[in-house]
Amino acid sequence: MTVRSRDALLVVDVQRDFLPGGALAVPRGGEVIAPLNVWLDLFARRGLPVFATRDWHPPRHCSFRAQGGPWPEHCVAGSPGAAFAEALRLPPGTAVVSKAVTEEHDAYSGFDGTDLEERLRRADVRRVLIGGLAAEYCVSATARDALARGFEASVLAEAVRALSEAAGRRALEELAERGAVVLGREVAAS
Repeated sequence: MTVRSRDALLVVDVQRDFLPGGALAVPRGGEVIAPLNVWLDLFARRGLPVFATRDWHPPRHCSFRAQGGPWPEHCVAGSPGAAFAEALRLPPGTAVVSKAVTEEHDAYSGFDGTDLEERLRRADVRRVLIGGLAAEYCVSATARDALARGFEASVLAEAVRALSEAAGRRALEELAERGAVVLGREVAAS
C-alpha cells in the first residue's frame, strides 16, 4: 500500500483498559501495538496527520453495568485504564479525540459527538487508515462513519483485534462490502 499526501492515520482506542489485564480486555489486544507503531513511525517521518481516539467516560457513564449498560466500568476519564498503551509510540502533535464524554451518551465511532470530521477536513484529509480496538465495535463504527462522510477508509487488519473472532471477521467483511479497503483479511481473537 502506498501512503499518500492526503492520508491520515486513525488509531482507535488503544487504551490500557482494552488491553490484556484491563477492565474490558480485548483478547490479544496488545498485538495491535507493534504494527501500529510501524505505521505511526511512517506517518511521523512523512509529516502526515495522526489522530488517536479514546473512550473518556465520566464515572457514571450509561454504558457501565452499574448504570444499566452492557459493559464493565472502563476508561474513566483521567484513570490509569483510560491512558493510551505505554508501548504505543504516538508522535508529538497527535490529535487526541475523546468520545463518550457525557454520562447519558455512548459512542463507538470516533466521529460520534466529536469534532473529528472537522479536524480531518481542516487537515485536507481524503483517506483514513484505521487500526485499533475492537474490530466489531469502535473500529467498525469509525470506518463506517468515515465512509458515510465521504472519506476513503482503509482498515489495517494486522493492527485490529476483536472481542469475538467471528464478529470481527464479519465486521471486516461488511466494511469491505461498504467500500472500505481491508488490508489483510485476518482479525484475531482468542
